[in-house]
Amino acid sequence: MPVARLPKLSDRTSGVLLHPTSLPGGGENGDLGAEARAFVDFLADAGQSWWQMLPVGPTGYANSPYSAQSAFAGNPALIDTERLIADGYLSEKDRPLARAEQLTNAFLAHVNGGGRPRDFQAFVKEARPWLEDFAVYRAIKRLHGEAQWTLWPAPLRDRDPAALRRFRAEHPREIDFVRFVQWRFARDWQALRAHAHARGIGLIGDIPIFMAHDSADVWKQRALYHLDRAGEATLISGVPPDYFSETGQRWGNPLYRWDRMRKNGYAWWIERFRATLAGFDAIRLDHFIGFSRYWAIPGGEPTAVNGKWRRGPGAHFFKAVRRALRAERLPLIAEDLGVVTAEVRALRDTFGLPGIKVLQFAFGTDPNAPDFLPHNYPRNAVAYTGTHDNDTTAGWFHDPGSGTRSAEQTEKERRVALGYLGHESSEATGAAAREIHWQMIRMILMSVANVAIVPAQDLLGLGSEARMNRPGTDRGNWAFRLAADALSPAIANRLRGLCTTYDRVRAAA
Repeated sequence: MPVARLPKLSDRTSGVLLHPTSLPGGGENGDLGAEARAFVDFLADAGQSWWQMLPVGPTGYANSPYSAQSAFAGNPALIDTERLIADGYLSEKDRPLARAEQLTNAFLAHVNGGGRPRDFQAFVKEARPWLEDFAVYRAIKRLHGEAQWTLWPAPLRDRDPAALRRFRAEHPREIDFVRFVQWRFARDWQALRAHAHARGIGLIGDIPIFMAHDSADVWKQRALYHLDRAGEATLISGVPPDYFSETGQRWGNPLYRWDRMRKNGYAWWIERFRATLAGFDAIRLDHFIGFSRYWAIPGGEPTAVNGKWRRGPGAHFFKAVRRALRAERLPLIAEDLGVVTAEVRALRDTFGLPGIKVLQFAFGTDPNAPDFLPHNYPRNAVAYTGTHDNDTTAGWFHDPGSGTRSAEQTEKERRVALGYLGHESSEATGAAAREIHWQMIRMILMSVANVAIVPAQDLLGLGSEARMNRPGTDRGNWAFRLAADALSPAIANRLRGLCTTYDRVRAAA
């Protein structure tokens, strides 16, 4: 399949934010199959250049993509059922089954000779540096009722060599099942990426700065994290108290021992970047400010109040990554939301990384709100109407007052936003309010920011019920699904028209 010229973060372009699990379809969630390819086609028809996703690793706690069980593996929930049927691993009678049952049946077909062993063996060999430990981790975890690794029997918890050899000898099929599932994910991903590249669409991935405690990476390399002898975290991540929370946010990820990572040349991080860039064309680097300084909370603290700032790895880290990847300019987006100090700005700008501008933040009372007004954007930025952690634009605008915003505050923000959009009369204000999502989309598209990204929910004008995540909560998140055919040709034409007006449609290669 031919490859069109792919976009760069320095190009004047735009795209859409949509996690693959949110795609429509008949299964438990969207996947990497036909609907994903149809979404790529929608993007191309709409004059877009980017498809931005959330992390695509195997989800852990609360089904969060930001709490993955591996920095390298793929999410089994995204495997294409239709391709499994087409390749002879499943039959029509398997279609109504839950994804876990489908994968079990497909693996049985693979074991019984229904697969492509040469492809499989080649994948296992290539992925061996991360796959073997992840396969053992997943097999142990599955056989222990999905308990986190710190609760396993001590010999397995502590990776005793004899215990691991014995486990591998006693459970080869369970381990091979994980290899098979990851092979299928990799095949589906490669097919989708090839389709995207053929249409000139680049893929933006996402790297969370911290790893989930219950992950193969932490289990495998405990020495790189602040853990005690039983594997429990002694220092954890979060952010200090602020306007949004009197007790701060206690994320709970074990913090890195950056001194040890520096001594080994940041080997794990470099492999993480290399693996992610093998599947994506650019990366949103989550919580970028943590590379400058991070909030360290003692593991036993119930809140984030009693933490302390510690210095991050800074420029030394990014120089090492750039050198290892042989890249003059790293294709990274710095998620620099939060307390952006002069040191954070200097680190971002030294490596030429675009920061993030969220239009919803522009109309509040925060002292930094003016930075998010489009007339203040720099060119080297990625502008969003909102992100996966924000309400939808329609939900934000019509919010009667909830969470951290009072009814008076939301009404004030509405007035400020409408005034900025140029709607003063009551008649104009009413019309603008009905299509506030398109008004806000237009604002980021017309800005000078090189890249503008629109959440799919905002293209449809969906309300708070379509919100992807509510930070600080662990229920009801990550479950948004698009209705079939919601992203219509009419929406594609309207978006393309705006992008044409504001010079964001790239010429065909």
